[in-house]
Amino acid sequence: MLKAFSKVAVAAAVLVMLAACDLPFGLGQPSIRALNAGAAASLDAARSFRITGSYTESGVAWTIDLELVRPATEHALLTGPNDDLEAIITVQGSYFRGQKFLSNHMGSDPLSRSLVQATGDAWWTGLSATALDFPDFIKGSSLASTFLGTAATSRTDHVSVGAVPAVELSGPRADVYVGAAPPYQVLRIHMKKGAVVDGISNADLTYGDFNRDFAIVAPSGAVNFSDLSTLPPVYTVVSVDTSGCGSPCVVAASLKNLGGRSGARGPSTVTFTMTDPQTNAVIGTCTVTVQPDVVHSAATNVSCTINVNGVDHNAAVVTAAADNPGRA
Repeated sequence: MLKAFSKVAVAAAVLVMLAACDLPFGLGQPSIRALNAGAAASLDAARSFRITGSYTESGVAWTIDLELVRPATEHALLTGPNDDLEAIITVQGSYFRGQKFLSNHMGSDPLSRSLVQATGDAWWTGLSATALDFPDFIKGSSLASTFLGTAATSRTDHVSVGAVPAVELSGPRADVYVGAAPPYQVLRIHMKKGAVVDGISNADLTYGDFNRDFAIVAPSGAVNFSDLSTLPPVYTVVSVDTSGCGSPCVVAASLKNLGGRSGARGPSTVTFTMTDPQTNAVIGTCTVTVQPDVVHSAATNVSCTINVNGVDHNAAVVTAAADNPGRA
C-alpha cells in the first residue's frame, strides 16, 4: 500500500509541474496562423477602438490620441512641437480646433491674421483637410500583410502590454504585440528604426478600448471658412479721414466687416494714433468702440477725438488699427 501511494504522489507532483511549465513543442500556445488571422479579423470586426502613442511624419514628431468608430468617424488629438490640433471627422463634415495650428497654416497677410484672431480657439470647418489616413495601422487585412505573416520572422511568448498577456511577433518593420488569448487583438505596434509605413516612422502605438461608445458628435457653432458670416465681427480699416482734425482734432475711419455680427468675446475697437513723421514720437491717441455691429461685407464709420494739447500737428500722420476680440 505504501508503494502504491508513493506512485500516486509522484504522478500528482509531475502533473503539478507540467501545469506550471510550458508544454513541449509549443503545445497549449496559439499558433502563428491563429494569431495572424485573429489580429486581422478582430481589428476589422471592431465597431470602434483607440490608438494612442507617438510617431514621426515628414521629420516632425507627433503624439496622438485617436478614437475611431466604423465606418468613418474619428476624434483625434495631435500634439507636435509647434502645433496642437483636435479633429472630429463625421458624415456631417470635418471639424478642427487649434489656434496654433490654424495660425501656422494660414497666410501672413492682414486678412489671414485677422481671421486667425477672430476664430480664437473655436471649432472651424470649411478649409481643405482630410481624415488621418493610416490604412496599414487601422485596417486588419492591411496590417496583417504589412507586419504579420511572412513579414514576421520571430516570435516571443509570455510578454505583456499593460497587464494583458501577449505574444510578440517581430519582423524588419516592427514588433507587433497580439493578445495571447482569443480573439487575439492587436495591442501594440512598435516600428523598427529606419522603417517607414504610410509615410510615418518611429511609431509606437498602443491599441485599446475595443467596441467602446466614444459618443463622438459634430461640434455646434463651428466657424465655417467657406461662409465668413459665421465668424464674429472682423473689422478692417478701409480709409482714415483727418479732415476734421483741427482744434479739437476729430479723426474718423471707414471700416468693412469681413465677418458676421455675433459670437465675439466683446465689441471691436479702433485705435487712432498720431505720430510726428520726423521723430516717430506718438503725439496722441484715441480709441472708439464699433457699435452697433454691421452684417458681413457691410461698411460703417467710427470717429473719436485726439487730445493734442496744443502741439503743432499740421504735419502729423494719423493711422488707425482695428482690434477684433474674436470668438467667445
